[in-house]
Amino acid sequence: MSEIVYYTEEGLEKLRKELEHLKITERRNVARQISEARDKGDLSENAEYDAAKEAQGLLEAKIAKMESEFSKARILDESQIDVSKVLIMSKVTIKNVQNGATMSYELVPESEADLKSKKISVSSPIAKGLLGKEVGDIAEIQVPNGLMKFEIVDISR
Repeated sequence: MSEIVYYTEEGLEKLRKELEHLKITERRNVARQISEARDKGDLSENAEYDAAKEAQGLLEAKIAKMESEFSKARILDESQIDVSKVLIMSKVTIKNVQNGATMSYELVPESEADLKSKKISVSSPIAKGLLGKEVGDIAEIQVPNGLMKFEIVDISR
């Protein structure tokens, strides 16, 4: 059985729009490139034609992969998230026990991770160390620089 991939409503809509863009706009662009290259003569020695056909193959592979992911997609119901412990879709504020620095992150599906937006993948080492913890708990997380301890300060959705 295929693996279910979880998305927020916003993330799934973004995937749908990107897939639609590839299928409509990008397919049209590649078809135009192939047509223009074909008009230039002998296809056996036409590098532009070969490049356009290769681009078409890569595009179709990307579309197939995204369609597969879309077919396995399920929307997470954010209203059902338990805020008593850290779970996927939780917004968690943590404090570094050693230096007192606080950080806030939202734990999201891997496909929606964006560090600039403070959204970290639920499969990242930090998120894995936070999962299941409650406010006041200390999470010990192994990072490349060694073991770090974070206190869970707040959990929301």
